[in-house]
Amino acid sequence: MAQTALTEAPADAPAAAAASAPRRRSFGKWFADTGWRHVVAIVVSIFAIFPLLYVLSASLNSNGTLIGSNQLFSQISLDSYVRMLTNPDVPYPMWFLNTMVVAAVTGFTMVFIGALAAYAFSRMRFAGRRVGLITIVVVQMFPQLLAVVAIFLMMSAIGDWFPAIGLNTLSGLILIYLGGALGVNTYLMYGFFNTIPKELDEAAKIDGAGHARIFFTIILRLVAPILAVVGLLSFIGIVNEYVIASVMLIDPEKKTLVVGLTQLVSNPRYADWSAFSAGAVMAAIPVVVLFLLLQKYIVGGLTAGATKG
Repeated sequence: MAQTALTEAPADAPAAAAASAPRRRSFGKWFADTGWRHVVAIVVSIFAIFPLLYVLSASLNSNGTLIGSNQLFSQISLDSYVRMLTNPDVPYPMWFLNTMVVAAVTGFTMVFIGALAAYAFSRMRFAGRRVGLITIVVVQMFPQLLAVVAIFLMMSAIGDWFPAIGLNTLSGLILIYLGGALGVNTYLMYGFFNTIPKELDEAAKIDGAGHARIFFTIILRLVAPILAVVGLLSFIGIVNEYVIASVMLIDPEKKTLVVGLTQLVSNPRYADWSAFSAGAVMAAIPVVVLFLLLQKYIVGGLTAGATKG
């Protein structure tokens, strides 16, 4: 019997190996399981990338029209970039600097103010807490267009007394943007702050720490992902904002990128789309760089706050 078992073992080994080997799935089954996802991803990627390629092609076309850019990269020239950077009638470097200053200062201050408000709503209990939290979110439902006339009249009156923060000033524009800092950003950070265990605060209070020390030394380090997300969204929003900036800024050298570039294509007889595209490409570089630097925080910052309200 032992000899029979030994002789039959080698014969059963190939069959067992063949049975344990993974079977190759058919194309139809693979496509039904995961293949269609690859197709959708490719289609979405093409849909998202094509406009970017078209703008880049238009910026490299020196004709200045979009019709000549229908054939992607049929002409490659840097004349539009040189014209944007050297033309005295188009102070693009000053527009770029103004935009970066306004976006950086406003974004940083928005994050700081929003973090302070979110910490107060999350950790402190006071009268009107729930009503205040709902109010700052409801106010964001109304579009900016409703406040343009009021903002213009208000800043015009303020400029008579304090010219440094009135119309046609970057500082006044920053103050207007900061007026809407307590909005959706506060509610977003409030949800993230709630995920931080309150036992950390209690342990710090036992050691004699106050709210300020707890906030700056403990909480801020733990909520870095949501701070990065809010800062990125605020920066992008300020760079792309047009309505209020177009009303506030009058002098050409004080305008932001969006306001200045819009003038290049506002003439119905001649719109320099090539220069506009070149300016848009250069304006997108800081946003892309900031997005890549903060990419690791984006997913965690957007999803963690949804786990606990």
